[in-house]
Amino acid sequence: MNARPSPTQPCQFGTGGDLFGIYHAATGHPKRAVLLCPPLGQEMVRSHRIYRQLGDALALQGCAVLRFDYYGSGDSAGASNQLDWTRCVSDAVTAAAELRRRSGCDRLLGFGARLGGAIALESADDAGFAELLLWDPILDGSAHVARLDAMQDALWRDGDRFSQPRTAADAANQWLGFPIGPALKRQLGHWRAGPAKVPVALLDSQPPAPPGQPAGALDATIRRLQTAIAWDDLERLEHAVLSPELIRAVVDHVRGSA
Repeated sequence: MNARPSPTQPCQFGTGGDLFGIYHAATGHPKRAVLLCPPLGQEMVRSHRIYRQLGDALALQGCAVLRFDYYGSGDSAGASNQLDWTRCVSDAVTAAAELRRRSGCDRLLGFGARLGGAIALESADDAGFAELLLWDPILDGSAHVARLDAMQDALWRDGDRFSQPRTAADAANQWLGFPIGPALKRQLGHWRAGPAKVPVALLDSQPPAPPGQPAGALDATIRRLQTAIAWDDLERLEHAVLSPELIRAVVDHVRGSA
């Protein structure tokens, strides 16, 4: 009979309990702990299932895991247009402290996909991550803003998706159905990945990066995944991102880490 992970534990933490998380408790004393930093917006929705699967898979390996929502996202407090880059980074630091408190583990690994990877990277020093494992992370905020703007522009003009034409005003101040404030867009536009002070491993399911992509500044090891993920395909906007290969790669990496 296959072992089953311990039941997940919903929790509220942070100032006034304004952050919501799900704690995956390992059976027995956890060997290590992993903080799962989610992406933002549509990518957060699309990757929700795989984050839950990751939590369960890692708990089976004796890891304590916390997945959580930033202020202004998911089930945490705050409106969507209050989502703020600096607050997201601060929330990751708060979540890391909560994971340490609950698990008793001092050595934490930070995992993040897309902007979750960028947040894990930006918070690594204050969160005290021993290492980072990043899946298709956003490393250039300005390029990501331009990409989301282009996708939003194509989305609201899509006559096959909307039965009635939408105006530019209808689709203003949002990315793919999620309201955004001007502060977040400005903050992301000025962010670019810099060197990390901890070991970084990249799980890459995208085409090779063009010359000049700042991944080299991270001094990261890269593992190429065979399963390509179409993050920017509007035709798959409502499809969950699923990748058994990614789950195996994360579990293998965490199992092999000291």
